[in-house]
Amino acid sequence: MATKRKPIHTQTGSTPRPNMNFRTSVNDTTARAEAKGTRPTATPTSIKEVLTMMVLHVCKKIIFFDTNLKVPLYLGSLFFISLIGDFIPYPKTYLARSDNLFNVYFVKMGWAWTLLFSLPFLAMTSVTVCCGDHQKLVKNHLPRLGIATCFWFVWTKLFNVIESTYGRCNGRGFDSKSSCLKAGYLWSGFDISGHAFILIYSSLILMEEARSIIGWESIKEHLRNEEHNRTKNDTTQATNPLKSLKDDDLKALKYFYTRFTPTIRLLFVGMTMLQLLWDIMLVGTMLYYHRMVEKVVSGIIAVLTWFITYRAWYPASTLLPDPVGKGLFNYQVTSRSAEIGLRRRASLLQSSSPQTQDVPKFMGMPLYAARQQPGSSANTTEGFVSSMDAGTTASSSTFKNADKKPKMIQNVRHQLS
Repeated sequence: MATKRKPIHTQTGSTPRPNMNFRTSVNDTTARAEAKGTRPTATPTSIKEVLTMMVLHVCKKIIFFDTNLKVPLYLGSLFFISLIGDFIPYPKTYLARSDNLFNVYFVKMGWAWTLLFSLPFLAMTSVTVCCGDHQKLVKNHLPRLGIATCFWFVWTKLFNVIESTYGRCNGRGFDSKSSCLKAGYLWSGFDISGHAFILIYSSLILMEEARSIIGWESIKEHLRNEEHNRTKNDTTQATNPLKSLKDDDLKALKYFYTRFTPTIRLLFVGMTMLQLLWDIMLVGTMLYYHRMVEKVVSGIIAVLTWFITYRAWYPASTLLPDPVGKGLFNYQVTSRSAEIGLRRRASLLQSSSPQTQDVPKFMGMPLYAARQQPGSSANTTEGFVSSMDAGTTASSSTFKNADKKPKMIQNVRHQLS
């Protein structure tokens, strides 16, 4: 039976009711300040920062093209485009001129341009992730570009030696390439394309060294959270990669990150533009310079040199130098737990029965209960009817037995009398 609702406010003369607030006499501001698990919020993002992130995102899409597709594309283009050009000359364009602006001022000094962008980028990113440890920079990271420079120098010199040794002059009486060219004759030999080598090798080097930018923006958030944890003495957060750093290393990281990040972004954009230029000039080399075999051999050498160093040598933990992005902490960890959780949740929500797949869903949940098929409903009705019939039969037999009991009692009384 429903009872009368009690008034909220107490009446005069009656005993006061207890206050039902769980946090009595506590200021809301104080309670929020003392709350556990809070994190400092990020600073407001300016329009300039948003535009910068957009530019960096586009550059990442360009320079970090999948190498499993890029390398076969390089070698396949060198073979097919060059093979066609050996039999059917392509129409002449500006790139066909050996004195074009890009060939004279960029390709001829291709390795210098590559080092101009990749060397300061490597130095700034490495000294930041090493928290200002210059010894680690010199010992563990700079040798990568030193090794790449040695390979570039050795291969280009070897290409010239092969051409000079196994070539011949069109005129008689000249055994050396220099004397043949000075006399006005042509020297024909196996001229392995140095242009194709330097363009492909430089593109792959730029792509590998630029990988330090992946996850670079997350360092700012890690710094903010770690400083908050150390200020509040909060040791419950174990997922921050900066937790194991010393206080001096954390200060050095914040200093170098704040100081070098704008320059690192600018250098990364420059590396992307340079890598695009190398690809364009590689197309010109495919169309107008060298024979197909000379370009394919140089491309294979460039790819093998890159693969041996950046994919086999540097990732080895027992050998120096270190791979790109390695320092006192790992900021490039990609957590897949959230993605796996979402996939598991989706698999649990999705039913294998065809009748539930036709139900409209919102955010993975059905909008209404699934309708049963006609056959299933008929079977259910038949089962219900059969059970009702069985129950009726049982009850009727019970009633019949109950009617026989009075007659039996009368017979017993008659015999006793």
